[in-house]
Amino acid sequence: MTAPRVRVLDIAARIPRPAEGVRIAAIDVGSNSIRQIVADVTPTGSIRIIDEMKAAPRLGAGLSRHGKLGAASMRHAIDALQRMATLARQLGATRIHAVATSAVRDAANRRDFLDLVREETGLRVRLLTGEDEARLSFRSALAHFDLAVRRAVVMDIGGGSLELVMSADGVVERLESFPYGALRLTEEFLGERPKLKQLKQLRAEVRDGIRRVLPVRDWRGALLIGSGGTFTNLGAMHLAARGLPYDGRVHGTQVPREEVEHLLDMLLASSRQERAGIPGLNPARADIILAGLAVAAEVMARIEAREVSVSGYGIREGLLLETARVTPAPADPGVARERSVRQFAEQCHFERPHAEQVQRLALQLFDAIGRRLGCEPADRAILADAALLHDVGYHIGHARHHKHSYHLVTHAELLGVSPEEQMMIAHVARYHRGAEPRRRHVDFARLDRDTRRRIRRLSAILRLADGLDRGHAGAVKRIKLRWLDRAVRVTVVPQPRASVRLEMWGADRKAGLLAKLAKRDVELVGPQGEVFEPAGDS
Repeated sequence: MTAPRVRVLDIAARIPRPAEGVRIAAIDVGSNSIRQIVADVTPTGSIRIIDEMKAAPRLGAGLSRHGKLGAASMRHAIDALQRMATLARQLGATRIHAVATSAVRDAANRRDFLDLVREETGLRVRLLTGEDEARLSFRSALAHFDLAVRRAVVMDIGGGSLELVMSADGVVERLESFPYGALRLTEEFLGERPKLKQLKQLRAEVRDGIRRVLPVRDWRGALLIGSGGTFTNLGAMHLAARGLPYDGRVHGTQVPREEVEHLLDMLLASSRQERAGIPGLNPARADIILAGLAVAAEVMARIEAREVSVSGYGIREGLLLETARVTPAPADPGVARERSVRQFAEQCHFERPHAEQVQRLALQLFDAIGRRLGCEPADRAILADAALLHDVGYHIGHARHHKHSYHLVTHAELLGVSPEEQMMIAHVARYHRGAEPRRRHVDFARLDRDTRRRIRRLSAILRLADGLDRGHAGAVKRIKLRWLDRAVRVTVVPQPRASVRLEMWGADRKAGLLAKLAKRDVELVGPQGEVFEPAGDS
């Protein structure tokens, strides 16, 4: 007994303790899988993940037929919980909070299972009601989405149940739980070789069930957030289908309703083995993903949602916040994103005055000529973030800092930013200097044509804005733009008593991509009306 105790203390001692807050382990014993997260949680609700562990004992398998948990599944689950408890203690978690959801809740032998877990692992597992599950899912969504001034529907699809939370301006108005989990519905309706008729019966069952509690008139057009394995796999498949890089993060991915229906058709026409090979889909979920997406599609249809936003966080994160007694405050749209991007920039020790000056000038350029270049309204936020982060690569080194910026932004944890947006922000930051975006660049080439065009337009604007602060002195007060037949005329207005000769030189050197896209010269005009001429400058 002595050796294991010394080992636990030694390992815990080597792990940095949180400067503030507590280290907590949260374990979610679900119908399909058991997941643990060990994290440091601060009083403000910030979560720093230390480690994660997952097992898939499928406690809910056969439950609808037999009414109780199977012996093999229970043994698998208890072994997994033993490993998780050991890891949490070795990592120095001061609290281990475990909860069980639909499968255990509905099983006739639930007390036998919970007693065995306590006897063999020392864990006291709390049995959640459907409403408890819904509240934890919503607490997590509230911490990771801007819900202060909008109506939202949060749906969490587990292996055994569906939870719906309807909120207005960050306040819960209604909680509902249904026996529409992906594993349960697969067993009840689909089996090993699902047919179209069976899928239609499943969807009709779900449709009739949610119709009574989800009034369309109140929730039509609400923000729809999807939590759970069905949605993280949906997000990964969507990213893969678009040729976007996927590194396990799907939080914030927005999947259109028509894409969900398209995936349903494709999955129905595929064998289980073929499904297991679909990019982005976890092979272990290949047999139950069809039922999960069918439930999602019916909720989307009911509230006429155009898209669903994937949450990378769920019951475990809600449990962390609950255990730490943190109640997230509703945030206005864009607040979480702006705060997260700025915090990341500060972690990289960015040069704040230069970054903010480049951002301000880039947005002036965008507002003046963005539409003429073909930019979309959503591109403005991408440009703003890329401008603020364009030089974070200096955190690694000066040489190739633009490429360092790309890699840092690609792997940053940015709340409120979808994976697609983050990828674009990283590329635009990368192309603020050096070579222009080209098809021979591997990461750029694998993007779809529309995305490449958006990146080129925003990079052209950012390059010019960066050149206009060549001296990092904030010498330019503002710029005026005119779109002429032969040129884009940029008049530079300096700060009082400031010279902008260096800034005009820098802008001229970085205006080439913008000139190509605008199909006309970029003409720089000084404060006295003089047109900048590079000839003779060294």
